[in-house]
Amino acid sequence: MSKTTMPEELEATMLALLEERGPGKTIGPADVAQVLGGNQPDGWGPLMQPVRKMAVRLMKEGRIVILRKGRLVDPDDFRGTYRLALPPAES
Repeated sequence: MSKTTMPEELEATMLALLEERGPGKTIGPADVAQVLGGNQPDGWGPLMQPVRKMAVRLMKEGRIVILRKGRLVDPDDFRGTYRLALPPAES
């Protein structure tokens, strides 16, 4: 399935998982990859880089935020483990 995953499908899955979790909650990039690629590492593993690229794009568009250790990251320069969340609601 990973070889046929389209960017639109990746985006829709990521946003759906975030909406399902709700405001103030996070998901991991592997959560997105596993929905599309299955539970076996050889299925979801190759999707981790496309998930990251999609997360960066969506953060730049203001549709999601990327967090590392609970803090916003610079989408052009972050490393290590990260989480995805919906942006905080404007007050």
